Amino acid sequence: MKIAIFPGTFDPFTKGHADIVRRGLRIFDKVIVAVGINEHKVSSATVEQRLADIAHCFQGETDVEVVAYDGLTADFARQHGADFILRGVRSLKDYEYERDIADINFRLNGIETIILFSKPELAAVSSSVVRELQHFGKDISDFLP
Repeated sequence: MKIAIFPGTFDPFTKGHADIVRRGLRIFDKVIVAVGINEHKVSSATVEQRLADIAHCFQGETDVEVVAYDGLTADFARQHGADFILRGVRSLKDYEYERDIADINFRLNGIETIILFSKPELAAVSSSVVRELQHFGKDISDFLP
């Protein structure tokens, strides 16, 4: 069974994130959405709320699991039997960051990172932009699954 983890803070989980998971399911038998707990980031929603929102998005889909974690992503992947990390890339800036992280994860545990490029219509959607729009009272429903 080919298992991938899709790690992130997902604050919030956007249509772009959901698209990467669904496209990843064409490659993998199972995708674990790994909601990272990072005490260095201030989140607008609790971990429990983010878990519930993502689980609701994939309700009834047995090939998607939603789990919170802290610690190293490569360690979490191994603990859950995943040989792959699934990531989405929107821009060159994202790519350079993901390439460096992929190299470290491979050195740590031999885990492969698979990158899917965002669909053009979703490339401008980021959690930070959605949070900022929400902060200013704008309707963010077009960006959320």
